[in-house]
Amino acid sequence: MPRILVVEDDPASHEFLCKFLKREGHDVLSAMDGGQALEQAAQADMMLLDVMLPVMSGLEVAEAIRHDYPTMPILMLTALSTTDDEVKGLETGADDYITKPYDLRELKARIRALLRRSGLNNELSFGPLRIVPETREVYLSNKLLSLSKVEYDLLVTLAQYPGHVFSRERLLERIWGSDYYGMDRVVDVRMVALRKKLGEDGREPLFIETVRGLGYRFKFAN
Repeated sequence: MPRILVVEDDPASHEFLCKFLKREGHDVLSAMDGGQALEQAAQADMMLLDVMLPVMSGLEVAEAIRHDYPTMPILMLTALSTTDDEVKGLETGADDYITKPYDLRELKARIRALLRRSGLNNELSFGPLRIVPETREVYLSNKLLSLSKVEYDLLVTLAQYPGHVFSRERLLERIWGSDYYGMDRVVDVRMVALRKKLGEDGREPLFIETVRGLGYRFKFAN
């Protein structure tokens, strides 16, 4: 399931939201202020963002996210309910806006709509390769592959953005987390294992291409 970053500074609301999303089957990341939100953004697929935050406001966070992660869905949560407030939130980068207190059924529906619109829950197909995000399954020529969690996350991260070059540092942040202090060589080691399971040797890649000096990108070649 897509990883949702909950950015909410009220402890009770924060805990409630995280528990609700986990019950719905989502992977959940959390941040209590704007600075933490930006630190964790690389690991997230979607963000639930409160407007009134310490360190940086939700509007400032949304603007920064739009610059660095232009396709990330952002659902803004706020007690501010005037039309001007809503317009301001949408103009700074939010995709949708819901006011507190909100009905959980409505929140769930809006999250699903944003994920559907962004394509994060859709199956990905590239010739003989089929990726099913909902079940975290990968098929090659209709054969189910046995991928580790890291291998699956690497593949999906690249495949969701074909042609986009991910640096080793960005992949480390997203897959291993911002608090990982190991060597970026671990990305290359895991990529070799993934490519082997995809039937590639790296010299003539069908799916994953090494961009010398920059990183990796998904480039399906017929």
